[in-house]
Amino acid sequence: MSEDIQNGLIRISDDVVSTIAGLAALETPGIAAMSGGISEGLAKRLSGKNVQRGVSVEVGQVQAAIDLRVIVNYGSRIQVVCRELQENVKEAVENMTGLTVVEVNVKVEGVAFREDEIEDPHRVK
Repeated sequence: MSEDIQNGLIRISDDVVSTIAGLAALETPGIAAMSGGISEGLAKRLSGKNVQRGVSVEVGQVQAAIDLRVIVNYGSRIQVVCRELQENVKEAVENMTGLTVVEVNVKVEGVAFREDEIEDPHRVK
């Protein structure tokens, strides 16, 4: 986003929008983590750039589109968690940047299990 005013130009970096979206996503109940994926790890190694894990954004002059790759907690209703995730990310980015978020796409790439809930047949009770 860039805004031309009397005192100068204001630009909001893609990385800033990525960070806001990632933090809002992790605060959403039912989201265990963000998923980085292989291509993101390769891009980080090749470019040396600090890529926001699991978040891709396209930022224009007044609008933004956000793609999230997440891991949800086992037992969560995925559809409900993802709808809340979309709302939380949209609200956070719009409130902090003034951009209009036109879409928040969510790809669930995994399910996280809490280790203390997994029954181990070899564990002594």
